[in-house]
Amino acid sequence: MTAGAQYLTREEIRTLAERSDAMGAAILLHCWAVIFGAIGLFALFPNVVTFVLAVMLIGSRQLGLAILMHEAAHMALFKNRKLNDFAGEWLCGRPILAELQAYRHYHLTHHRFTQTDKDPDLVLSQKFPTTRASMIRKFRRDLTGQTGIKQLLAQFVMSFRLAGDDEAVEAAQSDAAQAFKARDLWLSFPVFFGIALVISLIGDWWWGLAFWVLPYLTWFQFVLRVRNIAEHGATEESDDPFKNVRTTLAGPVARTFVAPYWVNYHLEHHMVMHVPCWRLPKMHKALIDKGFGDQMNIAPGYGHALTEAGWRNV
Repeated sequence: MTAGAQYLTREEIRTLAERSDAMGAAILLHCWAVIFGAIGLFALFPNVVTFVLAVMLIGSRQLGLAILMHEAAHMALFKNRKLNDFAGEWLCGRPILAELQAYRHYHLTHHRFTQTDKDPDLVLSQKFPTTRASMIRKFRRDLTGQTGIKQLLAQFVMSFRLAGDDEAVEAAQSDAAQAFKARDLWLSFPVFFGIALVISLIGDWWWGLAFWVLPYLTWFQFVLRVRNIAEHGATEESDDPFKNVRTTLAGPVARTFVAPYWVNYHLEHHMVMHVPCWRLPKMHKALIDKGFGDQMNIAPGYGHALTEAGWRNV
């Protein structure tokens, strides 16, 4: 039984969980359109501002691809299973060096044992609350590419079996574990660098590095960390579905650069994990209307969520 069954009727859950192939396609097309639209913006107005803006937008949509792969892992992106898995694997996961099947197994374990000692994501959330200095160091590593490079090296080691099992496990549990991973990089590398090549062919030779590899190594890592902190950082290590996860309210700027495709409604997602992301705001409203708002762990914004995790601590 899902946690949401205690608070929503069976009919409400059934309605919320209805999937739509048209909506799945629209969201996926939107994600790729933003990526190439950001490149087009720089092509039309080449300057430092549009360059930085493009890197941030593309990095946020690389997170968007991860979110849509997450949707596919829950069978919520498309109604048709073959289409759902194909899109989740090759149009969402492989482009960001992730792998649907491996992620699905890992992530469903996280749902089953959220914030318990069996939760594979506990290594990420148990570090919080932390100090502001520690958080700044983490963000600096993300934005300068150190986290992304470390993650790639860990993936390379595990994928090509260049280390013993103990070393591979240690690499997987390091700070780089916050990123989505593919077990077999030889399948993902051609897709990842193929996209970079297409971007270079569209524009100049360096565009693929600047508008695919650079966002992946920097802004994607940063917003991935911010999302992880907001979702489970400094929450209860318990089985209370209202307290062991956090929903963060997001305005237009946050949705554009940090939290695309309703990923901020994380408490609602944990209540009924197979509800499509685009229906989560409706589920949020249903829970609020039923009077559960005071019990729910809701941050009014990402700044507030980071504060709870230790941003204002010294």
